[in-house]
Amino acid sequence: MSDAPNPPVAQAGGDPFGISKLVYILYFIGFVNGITTIAGVIVAYLKRSESTPAAASHLTFLIRTFWIGLLFAFVGAVTMMIMIGMLILLATVVWALIRLIKGIMLAMDGKPVPDPETWLW
Repeated sequence: MSDAPNPPVAQAGGDPFGISKLVYILYFIGFVNGITTIAGVIVAYLKRSESTPAAASHLTFLIRTFWIGLLFAFVGAVTMMIMIGMLILLATVVWALIRLIKGIMLAMDGKPVPDPETWLW
């Protein structure tokens, strides 16, 4: 037996971006029901270390999308009393949709996210 570490394993069907695409879909469904977004971030955390570097960039991007979106949603909810909260919540939804659409398009093309640590898109 060799002590060499195992290389990242491609997802079933040979698509290394399969888990990333699943998480993107869970996030999109989360706009309707909310709970699948939580399931998506859990899957992203669990599978990031097992993914190829390109797929891991998507999972990092998705994890950051969740936490940054949650932060802005909280700020929007708190500021609803001074009438700016609705604008913040609307901007958060638009921001999240842009990130998710951009990310899934990159995943469909088999490309990594160029800067998964960004706050923008």
